[in-house]
Amino acid sequence: MESNNGQNGDAPVIAIDGVTKTYQMGEVAVHALRGVSLAIHSGEYVAIIGASGSGKSTLMNIIGLLDRPTSGTYAIRGQEVGQLGKSEQADIRNREIGFVFQRFNLLPRTSAQAQVELPLFYAGITGTKARRRAVDALTRVGLGERIDHRPDQLSGGQQQRVAIARALVTQPSLLLADEPTGALDSKTTAEILDLFDELHAQGLTLVVVTHEHSVAERAGRVITVSDGAIVGDALAAQPTPAVTATNGFGSVLPTLSPARTAVAQ
Repeated sequence: MESNNGQNGDAPVIAIDGVTKTYQMGEVAVHALRGVSLAIHSGEYVAIIGASGSGKSTLMNIIGLLDRPTSGTYAIRGQEVGQLGKSEQADIRNREIGFVFQRFNLLPRTSAQAQVELPLFYAGITGTKARRRAVDALTRVGLGERIDHRPDQLSGGQQQRVAIARALVTQPSLLLADEPTGALDSKTTAEILDLFDELHAQGLTLVVVTHEHSVAERAGRVITVSDGAIVGDALAAQPTPAVTATNGFGSVLPTLSPARTAVAQ
C-alpha cells in the first residue's frame, strides 16, 4: 500500500500496512494475520466479513487498539499508533474510536443519559456540557424521549441504540461495530442497520465486523478475510451514498476518497 503524504488532514482514518499477528500456543505459532494492508477513508462505510477463525476479530482488535500487531504499521489519521504504550493507546482509543458490541454492555441500574455520559467522564468532560452532549447523542439515535430509562425499561433494539449513542458521544473519527446485530431479531436488526445508514449519510466513518452477508451487504465496501489474509475488497453493488457534510455534531468532514484495494501479502 502506498504511504500517505504525511498530512493528517489528507491521511486515511485507518492505514494498516503489512500487519501480522502471531500468537504462541506452547510450541506452536498461530498466525492470526498474515501481512494485511488496507486503508479506510473518512466517510466510508466498510464491512469486514469472514468465518469464525478467519482473523477478522483479530483485525478488529488491532483496529480498535485492543491488541497490537506483531509486525507492520498501523496509523490513525496519519499518526502511528500500533506500538504506542498502553496509556497512549487508551487516550487515542477514547478520543478516536467509538465501539459497539454484540452485547450492549450497559450498567443495569443506570439511566440511558448516564450511560452515554460515561465516556465523556473519562475524557474529562463533565457537568452541563456532558449532559447536553449525551442528550444530543441519544436524540440522534431516536431515544430523546427515553433519556431517563434504565436498560430493563428498554427493548433490545433500544439498548443497542443507547450503546451506539455512547459510542458517538465523544465525536470519534471511527465507529467500530463488532457483530452489532448478533443479539437482535430480524426486525430489530433491520432498524439498527437503517440507523447505520442514517449515520453514514451524515458523514460518519463506520466499520462493521460481521459473519452475516445480509449485514455486510448494507455497507458501501466489503472486505473479506480468510486464513488471516484479505481475500476480497470490493465496493458493494449499490453502496449507501455518503454525504460529506458534517459528523452530526457540526464538524465538517473531509471529502470521501475512493476506496483503495487492500493488499493481502
